[in-house]
Amino acid sequence: MNDDQDNLRPSFTPRYAFLTKGVGKDRHKLASFEHALRDAGVASQNLVTVSSIFPPGCKRVPREKGLSMLSPGQITFCVMARRATNEPSRLAVASVGLAIPNDRSQYGYLSEHHAYGETDERAGELAEDLAASMLASTLGIEFDPEKAWDEKEEVFKLSNKIVRTMNITQSAQGDKDGLWTSVVALCVLIP
Repeated sequence: MNDDQDNLRPSFTPRYAFLTKGVGKDRHKLASFEHALRDAGVASQNLVTVSSIFPPGCKRVPREKGLSMLSPGQITFCVMARRATNEPSRLAVASVGLAIPNDRSQYGYLSEHHAYGETDERAGELAEDLAASMLASTLGIEFDPEKAWDEKEEVFKLSNKIVRTMNITQSAQGDKDGLWTSVVALCVLIP
């Protein structure tokens, strides 16, 4: 391919990203998911889920700024965790973890975790740990995968190769009357 053809190739590499979450309830499972997306602010998007790469040079922006950069009907890429239940009082949780390398010319990692019966803190730590562990293994950081998250986090920070880790987590108890309850957590990627 020559240089002219390279310049004609569209770039879909996201330049911005934001984290968001939501919860929704309805007598229908799909409608409860729609309500959760509304709560997260992205129900008017055509969401396309992608795998776990946080693009090099991608800038994380606040939720409101990110939402203002979207148009209704737009095809929007995201990493999404979701869970639903119609069992009264059953705890559902969804979490997305993010690990960003110190060298912004390298890519980072996103992870999704969804479960039942876990606290926000536990689910968030698991998602964050997974993203950081994937990034650490890519960067050649040696660590013991069997160690607790706080111990691995210290190793990752001391390596000076991972600049930041974080998560966004949403949980909710199943509706007492058996309505479907859905939770979502997303990292939305904007070209």
